[in-house]
Amino acid sequence: MKPPTVRSRIRTVAALATVVVIAAGCGRAGSGGSSGANPTRGSTGSSTTAAAQAGLGDFGSLKNVCHGGSATGATDQGVTSGQIKLGVFTDVGFTHDPQLVYAASVFASWCNAAGGIDGRKIVPDTRDTKLFNVAAQMAGACGADFALVGGSAAFDGLGVKQRLQCLLPDFPAQPVDPQNYGSDLQVYPITYGHSYNPFAGYYQWLITQQYPDSAKHLGVLWGDESVTQVTSSQQAEALHGEGGTVVYNASFPVIGLSNWTPYAEALKNKGVKGLVFEGTPQWLAALEQTMVAIDYKPDWIDTSPDDYGTTFVQTAGSRVLSFEHNYAGLDGEYPLEKDQDNPATRQLVSLFAQYAQGQPVTLQDLQGWSAWLLFAVSAETCGSDLTRKCVYDAAITRTAWTGGGLTSPVDLSKPDSPPTCWNAEQASPSGWQPASFHPNDGAYRCGAPVYKYTGSYPQPPTLSSVGKSLADLR
Repeated sequence: MKPPTVRSRIRTVAALATVVVIAAGCGRAGSGGSSGANPTRGSTGSSTTAAAQAGLGDFGSLKNVCHGGSATGATDQGVTSGQIKLGVFTDVGFTHDPQLVYAASVFASWCNAAGGIDGRKIVPDTRDTKLFNVAAQMAGACGADFALVGGSAAFDGLGVKQRLQCLLPDFPAQPVDPQNYGSDLQVYPITYGHSYNPFAGYYQWLITQQYPDSAKHLGVLWGDESVTQVTSSQQAEALHGEGGTVVYNASFPVIGLSNWTPYAEALKNKGVKGLVFEGTPQWLAALEQTMVAIDYKPDWIDTSPDDYGTTFVQTAGSRVLSFEHNYAGLDGEYPLEKDQDNPATRQLVSLFAQYAQGQPVTLQDLQGWSAWLLFAVSAETCGSDLTRKCVYDAAITRTAWTGGGLTSPVDLSKPDSPPTCWNAEQASPSGWQPASFHPNDGAYRCGAPVYKYTGSYPQPPTLSSVGKSLADLR
């Protein structure tokens, strides 16, 4: 599942989930993790040398993330002298996509082998929503778990008010629903806030530098579902804010299509030169195959980060990928296919090879791993006094979080702040590679332009909306 990934991080996950529900009888359900929405290529055959060279509990630039110790006491729900129980939200029972379950398992195996958090072992508690059972799983988490870490669910907005009422901190791999993304007591270690468009720098590069002739000929095509109704409007607004002109804005049935010709011809007739597509990798591949058949080649197609993986490349095929220019804007995550060039990414790939042999590292795994690291380093500062308040307060003091080098820096003390760095990938028949986006800070382009939404969009719940405040957090 994803966002999405995604994940943009929220552009297609919920739409994909709805499609799978409706189309399950047609064979859409049951796909494994290697063919999910964003299983991104990783060098799973790498040796564990990087992990071995680091200290046992070190990760990337982070030292002593996990280690033994003498922390004791049942200091909060889910905490004993020996363990910390942490909820991991997932839709795995419906999607059969286990990537976040594996990420939690690999992190726990690695961390516990190093001694845990001050001697307490991490115990991941899988909260399988099976897509729609979010409220029931949140009730369970509220009654048993210390915090939520490294999870994602397509309809996560259905449980956010429950989470706030029971004062449960959330360190997600990927928030999805606008009613959840940016909600209180949520610490998300990726680089943008819900009031800002995460693709402002990426879009500016596409329409003013890479393909300036496309600026007045833009299109947005999206699956008609509640989340994409919101995000497609946000993308169109952001394109306009960057100086672009959207000449085509249309939706297609959320269950997908057997014939994409009318849409391909409409895009061609409207003269669309830059297309933002919001849907599954399989739908985009089918649309592009039709575009190739009618000899229609826009300057660029924005595939979303959800397509940064093997599914889109394999489904689209070499003919399409040689003909069309497909890009994905990322939020400052180091490219997984370049893992050998970055110690933290290389170590993550090595740990998956050690603890989850045969499982590729995906973009969502990377995001989930950063969330697990953030929880661990925050909890480690608490020692025996391990409480939700201590962990949450420690997490939001991080002003330059990188997950040990997995991402560009993000200031977690400002949860609703504009992005600062981004990067872009381009698909080819041989896979994904960094695009020619002129990075100015290692793998990233920093100093991104800021676009704050002016439209009226759903806002995430706050503690005050459920009759609570930070003073209630203990």
